[in-house]
Amino acid sequence: MTGRPAVAVTGLGVRCAAGSTPDELWDSLLHGRSAVSLHSFDADGTVVHPASAMRGFDPAGYLAPKEVRRTDRAVQLAVCAALDAVTDAGGLHVAPERRAVVTGTGYGGVTSQENGIGQPDVLYAPRLMNNAGAYWITAKLDVTGPSLTISTACSSGTHAVGEALQMIRSGCADVVVAGGHDSPLTPTTALAFGRAGAMVTSCAEPESASRPFDAARQGFVLAEGAAFLVLERLDLARARGARVYATLTGYGRTSDAFHLTAPHPDGAGARACMERALADAGTTADAVTHVNAHGTGTELNDLAEARAISALFGPRRVPVTAPKAVTGHGLGLAGALEAVVTALSVREGIAPPTAHLTRLDPRCELDVVVGEPRKIPDGPVLSNSFAFGGHNACVVLDSPRL
Repeated sequence: MTGRPAVAVTGLGVRCAAGSTPDELWDSLLHGRSAVSLHSFDADGTVVHPASAMRGFDPAGYLAPKEVRRTDRAVQLAVCAALDAVTDAGGLHVAPERRAVVTGTGYGGVTSQENGIGQPDVLYAPRLMNNAGAYWITAKLDVTGPSLTISTACSSGTHAVGEALQMIRSGCADVVVAGGHDSPLTPTTALAFGRAGAMVTSCAEPESASRPFDAARQGFVLAEGAAFLVLERLDLARARGARVYATLTGYGRTSDAFHLTAPHPDGAGARACMERALADAGTTADAVTHVNAHGTGTELNDLAEARAISALFGPRRVPVTAPKAVTGHGLGLAGALEAVVTALSVREGIAPPTAHLTRLDPRCELDVVVGEPRKIPDGPVLSNSFAFGGHNACVVLDSPRL
């Protein structure tokens, strides 16, 4: 689109069970290496479900011991991933007032909330705040421009990336650190989702418990982590000789206005969201080379998204990938993590396979990539997030064409 600055992705940072670096995450996806295992959600082992939990995570080197005591685990993950993304980008090469931060989280400081019930200390409230991640990142990076937190359930991370794009386009920032984070592996969260029938609570083979679009899927698998991208005006990135993973070209958002937890069954809101993202990118469905699906592994979400994709692309079967088969579902993290995956797909020209898909649900009329990675040509790639509350968000990434 003319009259707007082009936006580059110049830095990536991740912390999740599937990888503590973008390269580790990418390798896990390419090889279908599951990050899911049985996890005890409470100390006495009363609540045990498949989950994607980070083992041995240590924020030392990013946060001082005093700062660790002041922060929830989700914030610690966010700080590590955000600072890694900035390091990957080679730094923030603009004045502090031209920098911005946008974080997305679905659950905020839920770990601290459950741990503090009945015995809250003086730091209890600051650890719970949804915007705590944004604060700590701005403090660590000397950001004095806008600092925002978005909480739209499982689309939070994608909304954060999209709103960051709008910040740069509007001229209120030149570089934005944007992403998502959540650490919802708590007994109450697990019991709530389990009793709602949305989450896998038992599985003979936990490593394959997350099975988007599979006829035998049983629900999503909870995950924790953080993922951040450094977004930068493309002209500034070129001027400093930065490596560019991809360009962020489009952003769409809609609401289903249908049900608190269920998507509209015909996927109308999801389709409209993808259409808006493509229109914002100045392109059409005919040009799309790949779709990174929300793909939670729940029956209602998978069916609605499959119908939306089929309606958008018609008889053309665009390759579809569902990374949650490997990563699990990180709620507010998910969209940002998959934006990272999409940027890597654009850079490498590869759509990763969807793990654990043995029999496609015949109602999901999609070309899901399975078995081996698939080469894709240069062109726009869609990344989808469709959340509880009917919050839909989509972004479009494309090759940098430097």
